[in-house]
Amino acid sequence: METPVNDVDNTLTTQLFSQKNGIMSALLGLTILWHPETERIGEQFIGPAEEGTIEVCRYTPLFFRPGQDGIALGHRAIARAPLVVRRTSDDSVELAAPDSRMALEVNGAVLSGTRRFTRDEVKGGVVLGLGGHVLLCLHWMTSFPRPNLFPGLLGVSSGAIATRELIRQVAGTDLAVLLLGETGTGKDVAARAIHQASKRSANPLVAVNMATLSESLAAADLFGAVKGAYTGAQAPRQGLFAEADGGTLFLDELGDTPASVQPMLLRVLETGSYRPLGASTDARTTARLIAATDQDLDARGFNQPLLRRMEAFVIRVPTLRERREDIGVLLLHMLKGCELNNAELAAFPPALVSEMCNYDWPGNIRQLANVARRMVMALQAGERPVLSQYVHAPAPPRAPGLGYPASAAQPRSASQKAPADAAPRRKLAEVSNDDLLGALEEHGWQISGAAQQLGLSRPSLYKLIEAHPAIRPAALIPREELDAALHAHGGDLARCASRLKTPSEALRRHLRVLGLDTSPAQS
Repeated sequence: METPVNDVDNTLTTQLFSQKNGIMSALLGLTILWHPETERIGEQFIGPAEEGTIEVCRYTPLFFRPGQDGIALGHRAIARAPLVVRRTSDDSVELAAPDSRMALEVNGAVLSGTRRFTRDEVKGGVVLGLGGHVLLCLHWMTSFPRPNLFPGLLGVSSGAIATRELIRQVAGTDLAVLLLGETGTGKDVAARAIHQASKRSANPLVAVNMATLSESLAAADLFGAVKGAYTGAQAPRQGLFAEADGGTLFLDELGDTPASVQPMLLRVLETGSYRPLGASTDARTTARLIAATDQDLDARGFNQPLLRRMEAFVIRVPTLRERREDIGVLLLHMLKGCELNNAELAAFPPALVSEMCNYDWPGNIRQLANVARRMVMALQAGERPVLSQYVHAPAPPRAPGLGYPASAAQPRSASQKAPADAAPRRKLAEVSNDDLLGALEEHGWQISGAAQQLGLSRPSLYKLIEAHPAIRPAALIPREELDAALHAHGGDLARCASRLKTPSEALRRHLRVLGLDTSPAQS
């Protein structure tokens, strides 16, 4: 039996589902994005469903986790005089700064006086910086907070709760599941959660990136082959369906499935039968299919009957910019994964967290995790990182706010859009070695930018890099070559990466392991 949603009064349920002009009303919520007492991160306050006022100060309101008593923010840097948050009749929200000397920022910019946000702007999440130490997210809530039954799927947002609820619903069935969402949103994590919550959890979860299958051998990879079925088949070959029998087969990058095997997949879904390459009889499988894509399969000419079959149960995994209130919880988890102790977590710069909470993260959770790891390495090396050092195409500089140092990341407003869409998706076979080198050169040997230009996912790009004869793993480059490159280019990482033919992120990590300085030489 599922744990009860929360120990909240039933009147809140009535509020959540009250109707206004025929539209379901949402609650106005506050989530703690960052707090020196890091165990407080993710606590929430449930505000009004209609017109009403919230006063935010050191002593009010009370923030809680499901099943726990509420606690005030309490930090001494937060003023006793309240920041007034007023929800109006048209669902806009007005903020009125307190009469105090407390440092107060809204979406990274200093707030003095009042400011009004539309319903859509609040939907994008409004980041409040209080006293230079505490960060809150003001947002809409369409689900009550509830205990997380899937520890791998972090988040306190309504979007995260809704995703977990759909996973709970489908896990106990044998339905095919199609996971939709941008790259980096955690579709693979959702697939593992479905498998682990299913009756198949004791059996294998077999995952395959469909973009890595060649047109000629895709059928053998998926369905197996008998001896002599094709040139080089010197022994019988077990396919992925046989390997996943009784368990789950996860088809990642479904849109890149070779056209020749799409009808074969349809037959498996319809009948449970398939024929290994070169075999004279059919085989059967009980594997459950889960697939994921970040592409519009209708627009790509994907096999329509197969797509309709895969749509037996669809889960759209939300982007990180749609669940801004989760950034603090996710960041804290990532920092703990870097083995920071409690004191180091508490000392992580709030100004840096503010930048991260105000960025729209085109690479979603995967990009956030990569940036967080690199920032930890920079801090441990005694540097003072800013977000613009680690994200592609940083925004213009912003003016510093009270209590937060100047940064190269621009304050975000909810009306700002995410970066432009990447190039149309391509298959690995369509990208030549020269194409790959050209994209890496153009983007300073950074993986994210090159992948976007080529229309590939990061995992697919790594496959091409591993197979490219001219690109080398940073860890295998001789020390004397590294020293020569650093000396020749004054520590310019992009130019060093170009000379050494290795991705810049991997090169930076390897140089730090060796204790080599990557800062530009001073003239």
